[in-house]
Parts: sequence; C-alpha cells; structure tokens
Amino acid sequence: MIDRSVPRRVLPAPEPRGAAPVPAALPVRPRTGRLLVLATVFVCAACGLVYELELLALGSYLIGDSVTQASVVLSVMVFAMGVGSLLAKRLRNRPALGFGAIEAALALLGGLSAIALYASFAWLGESRPALVAFSFGIGVLIGAEIPLLMVLIQRIRRQDAGGAVADLFAADYVGALVGGLAFPFLLLPVLGQLTGAMLTGTVNVVIGGGLVLWLFRHDLGRRERWLLIAANATVLAVLGCATVLADDFERSARRAVYGGEVRVAVQTGVQELVLTGPTTGSPRSLDLYLDGRLRVSGYDEYRYHEALVHPAMTGPHSRVLVLGGGDGLAAREVLRYRDVASVTIVELDPGVVRLARTDPMLSALNAGVYGDPRLGVVTQDAFRWLRGPAARDRFDVIVSDLPDPGITPSTKLYSQEFYGLAARALRPGGRIAVHAGPLATRPRTYWTVESTLRAAGLWTAPYSAGGRLSGFAAGPDRTGLTGTPPQDWGFVLAAREQAPALRVDRDTPGLRSLSTGSLQDAARDAERTRMTGLPPSTLPHPRYS
Repeated sequence: MIDRSVPRRVLPAPEPRGAAPVPAALPVRPRTGRLLVLATVFVCAACGLVYELELLALGSYLIGDSVTQASVVLSVMVFAMGVGSLLAKRLRNRPALGFGAIEAALALLGGLSAIALYASFAWLGESRPALVAFSFGIGVLIGAEIPLLMVLIQRIRRQDAGGAVADLFAADYVGALVGGLAFPFLLLPVLGQLTGAMLTGTVNVVIGGGLVLWLFRHDLGRRERWLLIAANATVLAVLGCATVLADDFERSARRAVYGGEVRVAVQTGVQELVLTGPTTGSPRSLDLYLDGRLRVSGYDEYRYHEALVHPAMTGPHSRVLVLGGGDGLAAREVLRYRDVASVTIVELDPGVVRLARTDPMLSALNAGVYGDPRLGVVTQDAFRWLRGPAARDRFDVIVSDLPDPGITPSTKLYSQEFYGLAARALRPGGRIAVHAGPLATRPRTYWTVESTLRAAGLWTAPYSAGGRLSGFAAGPDRTGLTGTPPQDWGFVLAAREQAPALRVDRDTPGLRSLSTGSLQDAARDAERTRMTGLPPSTLPHPRYS
C-alpha cells in the first residue's frame, strides 16, 4: 500500500552524515521493492559484463594479441570502477536520480562501443585509443552503480551493511555469470558484435530507467522525472536508429578496410571470414581474410603452399595429415601426387571448409579438392585431435598450415607439447612441415619455433620462401596502398630419425616456383639469421609475442 503521508513531489532532505536513510515511498511492499532492486542489479551486472566482453573480443580482433588487449581492458576497467565508486559518493543524497542518469549514460556508451571501435579502425586505422577510452568510461559508470544501489536498497528496508552488501554482490555475481555465458553462446553467434552490444544497451536502459521512474518515482521532482524520461527515450532512439543502420554501416566499414570488392562476409562461431575479389575471372584476384588478417592471396599463394608442402613429400607420403588448411590449398599441392592414398584435414572452423567447397572462385583456386575421394575432413581443434587415439602412428607427412605463432590463439599450436603430439602421429621416416611465420621481420619468433621443434625431439631443416606479408589489410583509404609489401614466409621441415633433406622431385606435376636449388639457397639464407640459445615455447611458458 502506498504511504499517502509522504508528498509525491517533495524530495527527502539531505541526510546528516551517519543518519539512517529516510524510508522511500514505494508503490509496492518493501519486500517486493527489495526484490526488484536485486533483479535490477542482476540485469545491470549481466549487461556490464557483456560490454566488457565486447571490448575484449573486438580489441583482439581489430588489434590482435588477445592477451595484451585483455590485460589493457581489464586493468583499465577495474581501475575506472574504483574511480566510479568514489565519484558516486557525490550522488548519495540523490541516489535515484543519480542511478537513473548513470544507467542511461552506460546504456548509450556500452551500446555504441562496438560500432565506435569498428569505425575507428576502419576509417582512422587505429582503435587502441578508443578501446582504452571506452574501457575507462564504461568502468567508471559500472563502478558507480553498486554504491547508489546500496543506498536505494537501504531506503527500502534498513538492514545491517554486511547483509545488504552480501545480497547486492550475490545478485551482481550471478548476473555476471549469465552475461558471460550469453555473450559467446547467444549474442555473438546470433546477433554479432555490433547488434549484440546495442541490444544489451537497450535492455540496460529499460531496466535501469524503469526501476527509477516507477519504483522510486516519489524521490524525483517533476522536472527531474521528465529529464530522465527524455534521456532514456533519447538513448532508446539512438540505439534503435543505430541498429537499423548497422548493416549499412558494416558494408561501408568493410569497404573502407578491405576495398570495394567484398563478396562474402561471414561471422562463424570461430572468426570472421571475408572474401574479396570479382565473382568471375581469374581466381588469382581473390583474397581471403580471417579476423581481418590476410590469409590467402590468390596472386601468389601458390609460392607459399608449394614451399610448405613439397619439401615434406620427398619420401614416403601415402598418408598425409594437414593441420589447418581448411581452404584446401595445401591439400591441392598434396593431391598432385597420384600415389597419395589419403589426406586428412583437421580444421577448427567448419565455415572455412564450407566456403572452400561452395565458393566458385575459392573452389577453382583449390582445384576442387573437396571432390577428391582421397580427402577427408575433421572439424576439431588440432591439439585435441592429436591427443586422441585416431592420430597415433598413422601419417607419413604432417603439414602444419596454421596462423602465425604470434597470434595468441595459435600459441598452443606452436608449443613443445603440440609438436610432441605431432611427432607421435608420424610413422617411421615421417616428416613434419611447419609454417613458422616471417623470418626477416620476426626472426626471434621464427627461431623459437625451430628451437621448440628440436626440444620435442625432432631434427630440423629451416628455410624460407618469398611472398606477401600475411597481416592486416592495407586499404587505400588508410595508407594509400592497395596491397601489402613484399615479405618472406619462414618454414621448418622436421623429422624424428635424422635431419631431413631439403629437395623436391623434378617430376612433381604443376610445380611453378620451387626447385631443389632454390630450397638450398633459402636454407643458407635462413642460417645466416640463426639465433641460438632460445628456450622452447611450452603451454605454461609461451615464448611468442
């Protein structure tokens, strides 16, 4: 029952320090009001964690090195939460008004954070300052929530501070759990990063604003009530318009990043796949980007794949394993050998395999290998698959066609433990070919890969091959360039019993850029850059940066 003795438009007098809070005039019973406050804490905590995970995911995608981006976002946000808690002390005399304003600002900032970061990357070429700024701003607003909610819940029913804090933090932590699970399993795969963030902001402003404007409406003057209504309506309108325009924004941003010929843009459960180039003509005009990094350039990919595959095929090669390589290009080189009995591709992302099967240009580039009955595909993490019984003592050749070792998610696939599992999967006399990253620009990383292979009990033969740098797109709007500069690819050939010989069979059909002489020259060039004494990279102590 509403307490009619409290005037509807009169604000409570400021409380003397140490005085008990003035009881709030509520439209519901105190017990119900308290439950509504705790439910709001639950929802706001879920929204806050979604904002945090959005920044982490988008920072890792746009900038790379997920460990560094996670450290920056988390440390800045936790510091900012402390700042926000201190600033909230100034709002204790107007907790309802302060909480309503904070939720409107948080919904707007958090809801637009993903689209602002992507815009910064697409048109300015740099998103790190925006990442830090949004982490700080969102952290300040999140940090100010709990102190104000503490005052509001005490105004409903006075209880000891320890009990109130325990209730608030219990609701906060459970909400964070729900938000943390909803982001990777619901928001990201179903809505994507941009729309998911804006939907989260919409929920945030509706719940936070609804609590203040309904449950604590008697604490607001008429002017303050209309100001909050206008602020919440403005936030909802901005987020709604941004959601409607999100598809057009994404297309414009992709053109700014990748150029004007984006044909396919798919967000899988693992990464974003972008395919550029015309729909007809030569497949050499095709480019494939994974999470913003150029992974396949139709112009010169054959140089990379020939250098990766063919040195490992000199010797027994009846059964071949390709780790990664869902685009089918490494398998194309393997299947040039008619005496190959079977090829197994272990690819984490089924979206890459689907694209390689169905896209006409990419299928033409890989020579339609997925129609070859000798080829089989396993969609699983390579590390996990190698640990299983199906991999032991099965293969004559293993081709490790994986992203650069400096990309954090790939670090475990360049560890001593991983190479130990790969060596276990080899038959006697078998060989492993490893893509070890660019040798000229990152020699320490390259030689750490070589050191790690040796630590796993393998003999090694380092070499390199020319090509284009595999990195972020360099669009004309950002740098004035239409491609990436010339660079080298580094490889290591390894074997269990003895040092493998670097040579290729002259009779290999379709070979365009490789010969035994060029391989041996590349090996001598690589040896001139050798770095000794580098410790191997392991799971508990990764050495790549």
